[in-house]
Formats: sequence, C-alpha cells, structure tokens
Amino acid sequence: MKKILLLLLVTMLPMAGHSQYTTPGTGVNWGLNDIIINAPAGILSFSDGIYTLSQNLTIAPGDTFSITENTVLHIDANIQLDVAGTFTADAENILITASNIAAPYDSIRFEENSTGFLRNVTINYGKGIRASTGNFQMYNCSMSYHIAGTTTSAAISFSTGRPIVDGSRFTFNVVPALGSGANQEVAAIITNNYIEGNNTSNTNRPQINMGPSGNDTIRITGNTIKGNRELIMVGGISASSLLGNINKVVIDNNVITDNRYGITVAGASSSGYIRGNSIEDNNTQNAPNLGGSGISLNATGAATMNIIASQNQIRRNLWGITVIGTANINLGSNHETTFNEGGNIFSENANGGQTYALFNNTALPISATNNCWIEGTTPTTETVENVISHQVDNAALGLVTFSPFNNCLLGTNAFKNAKISFYPNPNSGLISIETKETGTAEIYNLSGQMLLKSTLKSGTNDIVLNLPSGIYIMKTTTVSGQFTDKVIRQ
Repeated sequence: MKKILLLLLVTMLPMAGHSQYTTPGTGVNWGLNDIIINAPAGILSFSDGIYTLSQNLTIAPGDTFSITENTVLHIDANIQLDVAGTFTADAENILITASNIAAPYDSIRFEENSTGFLRNVTINYGKGIRASTGNFQMYNCSMSYHIAGTTTSAAISFSTGRPIVDGSRFTFNVVPALGSGANQEVAAIITNNYIEGNNTSNTNRPQINMGPSGNDTIRITGNTIKGNRELIMVGGISASSLLGNINKVVIDNNVITDNRYGITVAGASSSGYIRGNSIEDNNTQNAPNLGGSGISLNATGAATMNIIASQNQIRRNLWGITVIGTANINLGSNHETTFNEGGNIFSENANGGQTYALFNNTALPISATNNCWIEGTTPTTETVENVISHQVDNAALGLVTFSPFNNCLLGTNAFKNAKISFYPNPNSGLISIETKETGTAEIYNLSGQMLLKSTLKSGTNDIVLNLPSGIYIMKTTTVSGQFTDKVIRQ
C-alpha cells in the first residue's frame, strides 16, 4: 500500500506546476479580453480594473498580442509571458507589474524571429526581459526592481540583431539595466535613457554591460548613467569583445557619474568613437589597482584596438584615461590622415596623491594634441608632463605627443566672457544664445553630423532649429574657448 501511494504522489507532482495557454497560431490579433474569452479559465482574469495573468501565456508564431489602451496587468509569481509571434504595447500609460511585489513573476521572453514594440510601458518587479530577437523596440518606458532569471542577467538581456531602447528609465534593478552575452553579437541602439542605481546586488558588472557588436555598431548616446555610491563594484558602461569578435562602438554625449568607473572598452578587435561625454566622480570603489578610470581601454593579442576620443569632460575619477596592452587611442591629431579635434578636458583625476590625466600603459605611441590637461590653469609643457604617464617615465612605454595643448584657464573672467547661456531648453524650435564674445554655434545630431552652423555676435542671438523633435548637441566656439551642450527640441 505504501508503494502504491508513493507512485500516486509522484504522478501527481507535475500537476502542481503552472499550466500554460498557447494562442492557436492562426494569424489573429489577440487583446487581453480576447484571451479571457477564449483561453481556459484561470489563465487571465479581470477584476476592479486590473488584469491578472495567473498561468503561463505563449503568443504563437504568426499571432499578435496587443495592448493599445491604458491598462494595469498584474502577473503572478513565477509566471512567464513568452512571445514567439508579436507583442505590441502602445498607449499613454500601461503598467505591467507583479501581483505581489515580494514574489516576482518570471521573465517576458521574446523568442527568435518574434517582434516586440513597447511604448509608454512601466514594467516592474519581474525577472527582466529576454530579447532573443533583433526586432525589439522600446520607447519612453520604465523598468525597475527586476531580479535575475534563468535566461536574464539584466533588466533587458539581448542576444542578437539591432534592438532599440530610447527615452526610457532603468532604476534600482537588482541586475544591470541592459546587457548582452560575451559570445553574442548585438548592435544595440541605446539612446536618451535615464539609468540610475542598477545592479543593486553590487556585483562586478556595469549598468550597461554589452558584449561585441559584430559587423554593425553599438550606439550608446545621450544617456545619463548615475551610480549609487554605496554600490562600489558597479561600473558605468562596458562595450567589450572578450572572445575575439568584431566590436564597433559609438559612445557619445552621455553623462556618467558616481560609478566604479566610467567607460570601458576591451578586446583587440574593438574600434570606434568616444565623444562628448561628461565622465565625473567615477571613483566609488576607491581602489586604483582595481579600476576607477574615466575611460579604460584594454586589449591583448596581435590586433590593435583603435578608439578615437574627443570633446570628453573627464573629472575627479581615480584615473582620467588608462590604455593597456595593445589598446590604442587617438585623443587629438593635426595630421591629415588621422585628424581628430581633441578638445578633451581633464581635471583632478587622481589617486595616491598623484594626478593621472592619461596613463599610457602600452608600448604604442599615442597622439593627444589640442586637449585641456589641467582645467582651471594656463598649463605649461612641464605641468602637462606631470599628469601624463608614458615613455618619459618608463622607457618601455609608448610616447604620448601632447603638444600643442589648449589653454584651459576656466573659472576666470576669461571663462565667464567665453561661456554662453541659452534658453529655453527644451525648446519648440527657437533658442536664444547669449554670449559676451563673438563666435559660432554648431548643431550636431547624435551621430556626429553637423546640421546647422550660425555666427554669433556679442549679445543675444536667436537661432531657429528647423529640425525634428529629439536631442541634439550644440557646440559653441568663441575666441576664449569651446563648449558643448545638450539641446532638446520638442
């Protein structure tokens, strides 16, 4: 009798798990109410204005699941939404969250060849989104308080293609905000997002943790990446190829602050641009042997990494820029074939009582002309030499060519005369620029293309921005200096 009872218990165990409903795959567009009507009882319910998903739901290939009205959708603990077809969520205000915030639901999974389009969706208290498709787009969404799942290691984990995440917020997730695998080629477009305090588990991962791009290009532009200073292991941005895959990056016009480090690119097959970023106070671990660089480049092997960096503002990190192994960076060059305007600003990047604007820990030469090496001073060759580590300090290292360099006497009357002010921002297509000196204003898109150039006179200048809505970069130049600002066209 005991053996028979044990057999019955074993055969009944699978019934304790979650059942699942799969749409029939007949090319139908399903809404939430359609699923309530057609699916077995207990899959999805509606009460007091809230939909609740209580069993696993799969959207079959060929079918579409749409949420097109303001909606609150609760998902019970460990329940998964699996999309093999198309999932569209697009309204003014959609909330997807756990039925019980102490019991997260399983991941939302987009399978290979599926399509995802999310706009104005808040997605909280789950195990993240797994995007195994490149046909994934997210606009003006929010993700918070996600934990790791069996297939997710970030709030959104990518594995292929060219997904887009724009204008969204990622805050206080237990895992990084965005990531992809070391052996998965993903050319993500990550633009205009606000990212704060992610990886609350305080593991050795950055808030944006991307693997290689492949033949396409990762674009990380216009984001704010703010750390929590108590999370001393969490970095800002990593876009790296650790297994030899091709890796092309554009990391432009981001604000990166209060992380363990600012930006790191690793892997000898990496190349691209790092431009116009504000990288400040990325020193939370306070262990210079383990990190703390504003920008860190690291490569090994026969290939040589090639990164072009300009117009970055790098302040109060443990190191300004560190270059290691066979990595190479062009920080400014007046040669026709390698021209780079430079214009990087360094200030108070220090550890152990020594300032390190640039540490060339490679045998390769670095061109680094037309930069401001010691903000707030009129530098000399001697004072610049003191903040650069290279062949002069160790014959085994490559030589850094840093002359000519810029006068960076900021915070003085000359700075006040040169610095412009402009308003309103955001604007509706008209901005007023006030300056005490004559000069020029140039408007660039986030890909670095100049769209508009205007001459500035002393006083107030009205500039018409006949451009689509979006974020642009304004570069103003006067006789005393050059400045970069973000302009938002509504």
